[in-house]
Amino acid sequence: MQKGRLHPITVAIRDIADIFGRMGFGVEYGPELEDEWHNFDALNVPVNHPARDMQDTFFTREKPPRVPRTHCTSVTLRGLEQLAKEGGTHKRMINPGKVFRNEATDATHEAQFYQYDGFAVADTGEITLAHLKGVFDNFYREFFGKDTKIRFRPSYFPFVEPGVEIDVWFEAPGREGKWLEMAGAGMLHPNVLRNAGLDPKKVQGFAWGGGIERLLMVKYGIPDIRLFHSGDIRFIHGFDEKEII
Repeated sequence: MQKGRLHPITVAIRDIADIFGRMGFGVEYGPELEDEWHNFDALNVPVNHPARDMQDTFFTREKPPRVPRTHCTSVTLRGLEQLAKEGGTHKRMINPGKVFRNEATDATHEAQFYQYDGFAVADTGEITLAHLKGVFDNFYREFFGKDTKIRFRPSYFPFVEPGVEIDVWFEAPGREGKWLEMAGAGMLHPNVLRNAGLDPKKVQGFAWGGGIERLLMVKYGIPDIRLFHSGDIRFIHGFDEKEII
């Protein structure tokens, strides 16, 4: 009888948790069907923001409507809310899970995929953008290899200020290499901290959100993200077997 195998996304989540765990991060999970407060409002995404338009987000027909979460940063907010209730100021967590976007699929985009969002907060002044860069320099070079090429460039995301995009050099077999956006990140916006019940004058930190399939595409040279959700067992058996524990 042939033994089963873990899906490569499951293996990746375990590897990600292991690397971040050695940097002091725990793991949190949250609901896949989210209210608008945790998915949008509290993350500094105003009502008229394009991400709320139907071409980007699925909505239920409830009143008020809920959304299949568009990012795992909603779990970040829940983690910050819990920290505020406990009266704490220090916390580091990653939030792996499935997210949903109402968009057309192509080789690097899917309507449902996996993210590993996360955050680190402490007393104001203890965590800076330099710490964010150090965390991801370490993570990518451990996940991909010490020779991995990484770049950070300024960008805008409503829940952080300042914001950056983190890119990794991607070369699929037989194709020209290019920079591939791996994560959006930055220092948590004061409005987000206030919405979670924290005082931004006393608590400060960074947050990020990135796709897990894209990590695997870069690591193994996979040319099309849709292969991960194709149900083709040959794709699963193309990866090294890992022991189920």
